[in-house]
Amino acid sequence: MDHHMKLPDTNQFFIDIALRVCSNLEIEKGLYECFQYLRKYMPGDAIYLERYEPDFSAIRIIAHATNEGFNKMDTLVTLDKESMQQMKAMDKAGFPQYFLSNCSDDSPISRNMLQLLGEPSSSILSTMLMVDDQLMGALTLVAYGRDRFTEDHVELYQVVRKPFFLAMSNAMEHLEVLKLQKMLTDENQFLRGELRRVCREEVIGAHFGLREVMLQVTQVAHLDSPVLLSGETGAGKDVIANVIHCSSSRSKGPMISVNCGAIPESLIDSELFGHEKGAFTGAIAQKKGRFERADKGTIFLDEIGELPLEAQVRLLRVLQSHEIERVGGTKMVPVDIRIIAASNQNLEELVKEGKFREDLWFRLNVFPILIPPLRERKADIPALLQHFINTKSKELKLPAIPKMATSAIDELIDYNWPGNVRELQNIVERALILNPKGSLSFSHLLYPGKSRIRPNGKTDNLDQIISSHIRNVLNKTSGKIHGAGGAAALLGVNPNTLRNRMNKLGIAYGRKNH
Repeated sequence: MDHHMKLPDTNQFFIDIALRVCSNLEIEKGLYECFQYLRKYMPGDAIYLERYEPDFSAIRIIAHATNEGFNKMDTLVTLDKESMQQMKAMDKAGFPQYFLSNCSDDSPISRNMLQLLGEPSSSILSTMLMVDDQLMGALTLVAYGRDRFTEDHVELYQVVRKPFFLAMSNAMEHLEVLKLQKMLTDENQFLRGELRRVCREEVIGAHFGLREVMLQVTQVAHLDSPVLLSGETGAGKDVIANVIHCSSSRSKGPMISVNCGAIPESLIDSELFGHEKGAFTGAIAQKKGRFERADKGTIFLDEIGELPLEAQVRLLRVLQSHEIERVGGTKMVPVDIRIIAASNQNLEELVKEGKFREDLWFRLNVFPILIPPLRERKADIPALLQHFINTKSKELKLPAIPKMATSAIDELIDYNWPGNVRELQNIVERALILNPKGSLSFSHLLYPGKSRIRPNGKTDNLDQIISSHIRNVLNKTSGKIHGAGGAAALLGVNPNTLRNRMNKLGIAYGRKNH
């Protein structure tokens, strides 16, 4: 592209840009056509239309175009603390009409943005889209390499501000209308939508914290190989398992989930493999087990490290022969299934301790995927937060989506998230129940005992007291939950009740964690 072409008359340039924006109903297509036109007069490898989201300490990418094409986006890019400091300093001084950095590494915001978007070090030219001295967004042109833009380019680029300001305003108003329509959908539509949600919902964090995970998912989803998901409790192993199933050729078949640690040891064989009528007292009819129900689909074995050794032997046979035998039965039943297993424990360590069969581990460990904990992918928090606020507001039938307090996002970013994504989801739901009209804040929920510590060092917070007591008992039993000498027996509760309470409190179970 010849960037030394004589610069056009600004009036004609404005008309040409406005026509390209306004003649396209889709903002991303208008962006692409403007980008092609701009490249006649200035360098450019990519262009982004952005909206500033101070509540989330983030910038939302609305549309993106390169020379190869364009796409509509709705991606929150979290700004780190250094970038937010730069943004606040610019706000205090009054936002300039444009922002130029001929070396993105010299600007925290530019460096932060390009790293998260996977772009190389570049020259950046942004024109600011303002309303009453408030920053609404920006149109950012990216040219790879240093010192690509001149003052002439800056002057010409300012002309695009007004057309794109109007285009973005219209796009965001349309988005708000769609959100309202979604919230007003009747209950039946909502329930039907929820049934389909798992297979159509985009994985939050797919572009940032879970980028490597999603790459691995695309590599293995279309195969029938077993997949072993590892990661802490609440990190989202079940979500990734669903994505693998829904991205596979088995997506029209069943997806059966089994929490191996939640089934009493005496019922595991019956639950997994089914039983014949009269196989044992109470077996009044033939029952298909989870493996049979997963035929032509996928079975997800969560917390596989909790599976007793006897059941591990039978699982190994299923992996080898693709057949199961019901309890009390004499014939083998063929099953066509894909196995996805998950564990929050280190199975290799369990193998060394004799608590997990080595041959089964080899069979399952064909394609291991590690799900990172939330504290290692904090860039995903704003998008997860928005998702949970939207979905929980709908579930709680709130008339509008509450706003957040100014410091809310900082509270969440600074927190360590021992319970991971599940803990964030629970915190959001609690905040909405306590304060359905907003503004939402979270510090009193994240550190519930902080303001109520008694002089003796103990807390009055009930959840903390229960959590501490359960952890102490688990330490005594080395993490054992059910059976003689297990935590459930010591506490005098049903093992399933204990596991449910542990999940709510974000306490990981599994003997290696205690």
